[in-house]
Amino acid sequence: MVANVQADVQVGAGFGRGNGFSTLIDAATLAAHAGDADWRIFDCRHQLADTSYGERAYAEGHLPGAHFLHLDRDLSSVKTGRNGRHPLPDPAVLAERLAAAGVGESTQVIAYDDAGGMMAGRLWWLLRWLGHRRVAVLDGGVAAWLRAGLPLTSELPGASARALLPLPSAQDLQAAVVDAPTIVAALGSDQHCLIDARGADRFRGENETIDPVGGHIPGARNRFFGGNLTPEGTFRPADELRREWLDVLDGVPPSQVVCYCGSGVSACHNLLALEIAGLAGARLYPGSWSEWCTPGDDGLPRRPIAR
Repeated sequence: MVANVQADVQVGAGFGRGNGFSTLIDAATLAAHAGDADWRIFDCRHQLADTSYGERAYAEGHLPGAHFLHLDRDLSSVKTGRNGRHPLPDPAVLAERLAAAGVGESTQVIAYDDAGGMMAGRLWWLLRWLGHRRVAVLDGGVAAWLRAGLPLTSELPGASARALLPLPSAQDLQAAVVDAPTIVAALGSDQHCLIDARGADRFRGENETIDPVGGHIPGARNRFFGGNLTPEGTFRPADELRREWLDVLDGVPPSQVVCYCGSGVSACHNLLALEIAGLAGARLYPGSWSEWCTPGDDGLPRRPIAR
């Protein structure tokens, strides 16, 4: 697992400030820095079928010093019915929320969950989107922390506001994502390589229990985000991830890759895996399938669907 932890790496093109832990961190290393003044830990636990679960789990026991962020309220913006289930938050609002928890330009941020990094990966990507590279996911999450014999607490962290993170330009923020009209315009071309992070059955349009329509974006390839993990719920070694992802990409450069999923959450897990594998440069389609499959006013699909 130590081979997965990447510290003091060079800042990649299209990202922002600082070195530090920028992909994964193990429990022992995090515990060694638990008292560091410029480290902040965020509990991102969430369940789609029980949206109050994360708050209950946090209240029952969380990593010492951890703040809680809710997927719907903090890491997403308001749904309109046509912008997907987890639209991206307003970057200024997110920066304010993070600053209130003590995140500044030099802060090392650690995100964790109990879902193999699926939820924590969303915060990882959002901070990268804001230009803050000093963010890593706790490899193995709460389970790895407990396996290491480390404690949980119900004590709440104190307030420690910092200055707001300087936000990238609107152009830079937009450069990290791809929207639905852009994907529609490029269908049938080799401009984008779409990678769907959902399970194979949902990709095929089977057993769809979350979104109203099953299927996938035409031309997309399927890479279930769970394939990035070991049976213990930690990320697989970087060399294994690189071999598998090179097979998935089949010669396509990472700069042409667009990751999506059901609502722009587990797609971030694939983006993190690509980064671990040394294949940086892919972008996110934030609306993902939940936006793509929304019908028009006539009740018919607005965009093409493949099964």
